[in-house]
Amino acid sequence: MAYIRKFKTTSGATGVQVCYKEGNRVVKTIHIGSASSERALARLMREAQSVVDAEKGTPMFILDRFNRSKHAD
Repeated sequence: MAYIRKFKTTSGATGVQVCYKEGNRVVKTIHIGSASSERALARLMREAQSVVDAEKGTPMFILDRFNRSKHAD
C-alpha cells in the first residue's frame, strides 16, 4: 500500500515522501522534495500523487459505466 507523507524538516520546510507499506512495515520510501511555500507544496503533492497513481496501474473497479444515466432525456 502506498501513501503520501508530509513532515517538517529541520530547516522549517515541509517535506513530501511516498511511502510503501507491507503489513506494518515501511519497505520503500521515495523522497519527492521539500517546499517552503504553499505553491511549491501543492506542486510536490501533485507530483507525489502521480507517483502513487502510476504505481497502482489498472484500477480495481471501472465506475464510468455506472456514472452514466441508463435513460437519456
